[in-house]
Amino acid sequence: MTDPTPVRAWARTDPTPAPGPRQGPARIPVGLMPAVRHGHGPAPAARRPARSGSGNRSPHRPTYRRSVRRLTVLYDAQCSLCVHLRHWLSRQPQLVPLDLVPAASQEARRRFPDLDHGATLGEITVVGDGGQVYRSTNAFIVCLWALAEHRPKANWLATPAGAPFARVTMLAAAKYRELTAAPCHGACEAPAPGD
Repeated sequence: MTDPTPVRAWARTDPTPAPGPRQGPARIPVGLMPAVRHGHGPAPAARRPARSGSGNRSPHRPTYRRSVRRLTVLYDAQCSLCVHLRHWLSRQPQLVPLDLVPAASQEARRRFPDLDHGATLGEITVVGDGGQVYRSTNAFIVCLWALAEHRPKANWLATPAGAPFARVTMLAAAKYRELTAAPCHGACEAPAPGD
């Protein structure tokens, strides 16, 4: 005899794994495609056509893969908000390890020689281990996505419904930086390589 309870096609469980060590690569939400491809290292196999015999997938529809095992967050070390968020990120349980590196520093230049380091001082930038570069709102969402307790919120912020909230958050952070930053007088430019 069958169960009389109807099955809801839209009902699903939360796919977010429990906090703890990750096994294998993580998948970035589809809505967070990298804004710029970093020129360092080989290009990741981002688009591979589906192989024949791959189950019920159409052979004409490509399979997209975005595997990330580690993220580097470039933050402005002269910005009090950025430094506060850096400390907050370092205290959070992480599903994907975050390397927190000051923007335009010698370490940042060593890791990413082809990156525009002047631009990294103006907006948050996150670089994936496969060379993916995320800036501004997408970088904010990817940082949350890497954290165990905030991945569900990041997945929602990556949707069309959540995108306005992510944009407003970034605009508010930018306004706060503008109001609390010390005057530059030319000192806010990225230091030249070797300085």
